[in-house]
Amino acid sequence: MNKVVLITGGARGIGSAIALELAKHGYDIVINYLTSKQPAKELKEKIESQYHVRCLTICADVSDVDQVNIMVSEIEEKMGGVDVLINNAGISANKKIEDTTSEEFMHIMDININAMYNTSKAVTIYMKKQGYGVILNTSSMVSKYGQPSGIGYPTSKFAVNGFTLSLARELASYNIRVNAVAPGITNTDMVKKLPQEMIEPLIKSIPLGRIGEPKDIANAYLFLASDMASYITGVILSVDGLARS
Repeated sequence: MNKVVLITGGARGIGSAIALELAKHGYDIVINYLTSKQPAKELKEKIESQYHVRCLTICADVSDVDQVNIMVSEIEEKMGGVDVLINNAGISANKKIEDTTSEEFMHIMDININAMYNTSKAVTIYMKKQGYGVILNTSSMVSKYGQPSGIGYPTSKFAVNGFTLSLARELASYNIRVNAVAPGITNTDMVKKLPQEMIEPLIKSIPLGRIGEPKDIANAYLFLASDMASYITGVILSVDGLARS
């Protein structure tokens, strides 16, 4: 029986790359999305045509605890449960603090932190019953170095790191591993929206001389999800080409 992986925000960018890479290695895939219905449909078709795995798409707002609980119950009913959770849904921002409203700041917290809490709590119940599980969170290199503007995003990613380290300690005795991947600047739609004056200095700081590709990040998730990482928990794995702010 294949292991089942739930990827929040899994229809595009890094989430899509993770879904394809894990499907390639025999994981059954659940793609959570909110607004990307067509990309989710196309990704499901691609996965099912290329790999001998099951793929389910579910529209749910992961910042809404009720929708999350319904989603996880549906996965248990249709797929048998969740073996691996990848908390990938997230949003960014680049406004200066004086231009950022309280509502905008809290929206970032809802998607980047509260959603991670909601999904992790929901799947932990099932993982404890089966005596095994993996939870992987999406951090960022800005969780270590900050960024020149858009304070909500690095703040949320600092919180992701603390959440990861603490939950890893809490769940270790249940054979549930919790880690995070901290991508550097990566060639995604989110990054393409950032101003060039923010991106170019970052590229110059990377010894490998390029920004990352979604597959680079997906490979890190594949490793941490697998039994090759069975003795690794509470780690924030940087995948950034040795980028430094």
